[in-house]
Amino acid sequence: MARNREIDDYRGYCQECKSYTSTVLDHGSGDTICSDCGLVLESHYIDEITEWRTFADDNNDTDPNRVGEAANPLLSQGNLTTLISKPMGTKGDLVISKWQTRVSNPDRVVIQGFQTIEVMANRLSLVLLIKDRAKEIYKKIGEQKSCIIRNQKAMSAACLFIASRENKLPRTLNEVASAAYGVTKKEINKAVQIIKRHVELEDMGTINPSELVRRFCSNLGMKNHAVKAVHEAVDKIQDIDVRRNPKSVLAAIIYIITQLSDEKKPLRGLSSP
Repeated sequence: MARNREIDDYRGYCQECKSYTSTVLDHGSGDTICSDCGLVLESHYIDEITEWRTFADDNNDTDPNRVGEAANPLLSQGNLTTLISKPMGTKGDLVISKWQTRVSNPDRVVIQGFQTIEVMANRLSLVLLIKDRAKEIYKKIGEQKSCIIRNQKAMSAACLFIASRENKLPRTLNEVASAAYGVTKKEINKAVQIIKRHVELEDMGTINPSELVRRFCSNLGMKNHAVKAVHEAVDKIQDIDVRRNPKSVLAAIIYIITQLSDEKKPLRGLSSP
């Protein structure tokens, strides 16, 4: 029986030939083979092509791939849902559609929240750890029967705000609001208070000005020597009981440092870090 092989556009480096060569995919064994000497370059790859052929009169938009999205432990079924296919125009369309909606409903709102969190987190350049924790918080708040998520974007932003605080990589309400287009700081803060009432959170601690220095100075385009001076000034006030908003303290220090150097910054640029 002939083996199912095909020449691939991928050029891999062959240790035997000591050069990049054309490769052949063996779908039977899952091997990527050097076309010149026959050395197996990679083995046991996952074949993602369709299991069967599709034809011109197929009206189905789905792609019957062998593998799907990775399971998500935060979803009720790990995101392993079944799609019910049917021919177009059948009498069972309405019934099947209703059942499909019922199957999807438990996780539909959660998935939408996760997608929003992912988009906002990418805008804020947040690490995976914070993204996952924010999704975990969102999942928990969604499980509370006494709490209905009315403003999904504000709740997603609040989850990111809390997750970043818990992981000692805080983002200010201004920063989070800037990533949640159309959501105000007031709405996010309200969502934060709702989460605090319904979900057991880790220690959020307090924001330290030193945690904000690098990011704020970078956003202002300050040079290294000025950033270093800001760091030193912030370190010196750590032992002083300054009962002010950390952002206000940092903004004041940055303003003083820039006025003493050749990098003068207007107060307007420091008013909303």
